[in-house]
Amino acid sequence: MAKITKTEEESRQQNVAEAVSKTEEFFKKNGNLIYGCVIAVLVIALGILAYNRFILQPKKAQATDQMVRAERWFDAGEYELALNGDDNDPGFEELINQYGSKAGEAVYLYAGIAKLQTGAFEDAIAYLKKYNGSDPILKARAEACIGDAYVELQDYANAISWFTKAAKTTDNAYAAAYLLKAGIAAEASGDNAKALSFYKEIKDQWGNAPEAMEIDKYISRIENAE
Repeated sequence: MAKITKTEEESRQQNVAEAVSKTEEFFKKNGNLIYGCVIAVLVIALGILAYNRFILQPKKAQATDQMVRAERWFDAGEYELALNGDDNDPGFEELINQYGSKAGEAVYLYAGIAKLQTGAFEDAIAYLKKYNGSDPILKARAEACIGDAYVELQDYANAISWFTKAAKTTDNAYAAAYLLKAGIAAEASGDNAKALSFYKEIKDQWGNAPEAMEIDKYISRIENAE
């Protein structure tokens, strides 16, 4: 008598049946756990949506509204008022304390520059380092202002580092201004060779920038002193 073998179709159907059986058994054993996990994920997702809609967004809107007066003080050069506010409107420092980055990244840039203008150089550096805006021009300005603060503190090594960082961040004609600052800081530190390299970079790479118009005098001053 010939040996009876299963066809491929019968084998496939049996495999499917076994897989379904195992799946049903798994859900019977772990159904409560699975449903609990699904519910937990939904609750977390709904919580995040609710937080963004009902807490975060209103706070951002409120902070933006309250920044208007401080920005006007800043634009008028009233830096103390811009930082501290008055009896009616908050300044940047109060906005940062109350809202942090929810007030927008610009609040750190405003506060840092205002601190720089009022001579609080360490505070200026701290605020400016917190600025994390995406615009390369504003980011480069923040980095250059950090360099300015270090110059005032006579920490020329850090100043040069931040000026060159700003030049790389912007990578346009503004770079010449930051390289010039780096060169002047290098001269102040007594490193004329480094200063000369910055001045020559301006002449070679940014010849159309306003800073390049008089860069030869900076170069000549160092070369004639050697």
